Amino acid sequence: SGIVRCKGARVAEPAVTPDRIGRMAGPFAGKRALVMGVANKRSIAWAIAKALADGGATLAFTYQGERIEKSVRDLAGTVDAALVTECDVRSDGDLARVFGEVGNAFDGELDILVHSVAFAAAEDLEGRFTDTPRDRFWMAIDISAYSLVACAKAAEPLMEKAGGGSIVTMTYLGGERVVPHYNVMGVAKAALDASMRYLAWDLGEKGVRVN
Repeated sequence: SGIVRCKGARVAEPAVTPDRIGRMAGPFAGKRALVMGVANKRSIAWAIAKALADGGATLAFTYQGERIEKSVRDLAGTVDAALVTECDVRSDGDLARVFGEVGNAFDGELDILVHSVAFAAAEDLEGRFTDTPRDRFWMAIDISAYSLVACAKAAEPLMEKAGGGSIVTMTYLGGERVVPHYNVMGVAKAALDASMRYLAWDLGEKGVRVN
């Protein structure tokens, strides 16, 4: 069997089993998906990943930091993931490395990108939005909104080679109206929503949907 290498990890290609044969006939059969943002089995991103895998897709996962690495690797192992690698979405260099690894794992192509990445400091969700400091305001925007733009740009050549693709991100009502204690995350989600629409306009001509 082949081996995918990523930051010292070795992920063996899984053997063909009756379960995998069943998945080959699913609605996502033959599709290759990168899922970003799984933290544990309760993550929305994990529910999406599981549905994709059950439908026949081959998956790759990223994780942020050692604290959740084992959880993500354990979950990825249950769906025969082709790749599990660390990713800091604030680093352009890290994103270039990750999408390079994804390209290597999927023969230079990618069909689906699941972006389920968001963060705001806990203290900024407790008090008044008015008191949000400048540095943590931009941190929330960078991680929660700009990361979609950066990931879409990195995914574009892989999806173009695949003949098109789909990028999906996660938003919330707090980006449209005031939700108490959502604060700067609401602003970040509003920026994410607008970014999604402009990305859809740019990438649609290449057969890439952004939702």
